[in-house]
Amino acid sequence: MSPYDNTMLQNISILPASSNASTDLRPSRSEAEEAVRTLIRWAGDDPSREGLLDTPARVTRSYEELFVGYTQDPDEILSTTFAETENYDDMVLLKDIRFESTCEHHMLPVIGTAHVAYVPESRVVGISKLARVVHLFGKRLQIQEKMTSQIAQAIDHALAPKGVAVVVDAVHECMTNRGVHTHGSSLVTRSFMGVFEDDKNLRRDFMDAISGNR
Repeated sequence: MSPYDNTMLQNISILPASSNASTDLRPSRSEAEEAVRTLIRWAGDDPSREGLLDTPARVTRSYEELFVGYTQDPDEILSTTFAETENYDDMVLLKDIRFESTCEHHMLPVIGTAHVAYVPESRVVGISKLARVVHLFGKRLQIQEKMTSQIAQAIDHALAPKGVAVVVDAVHECMTNRGVHTHGSSLVTRSFMGVFEDDKNLRRDFMDAISGNR
């Protein structure tokens, strides 16, 4: 089990589609659709009425998109690296990576922005791969704190850089659409590893860069 994927549920959920029934613990599509019908009835509506007839199938298809991260491997995404850097050894920063995730406590949307940086040891990775890693962990049931740590650990594990920095800033609809109904607030989480943890000046440069001060 990888260091950034540390729950049994996640380990089960990334089984390939070809897994047989004895090892694949995921319910069938028809079982998932029936579960949606149950929720519709519980909400007080009739799943057999015209407007809701196709809703269970639509919800199931949408879940395939919302949780596609369970079928993806961060090591595979980050496996192609490049050594021709002319000895570049400063910060590599990709800012403003927009993502959509799902709160694992209420299954409501989490929408935000991630900023990802690393200082290469000897190799670099294509910048699109950094965005794909953010989206991979976003497309799972998540809490933001865990997602932030998972992104940093995945990059550190795959690239073995001198350091990694990740900041995530997101709005949680479990706070805006229910509960305390707090609008206009966002949650900020951070993870610093290696030189970003040890070097205050480098960490300040990173924070200044993502806040627009540079």
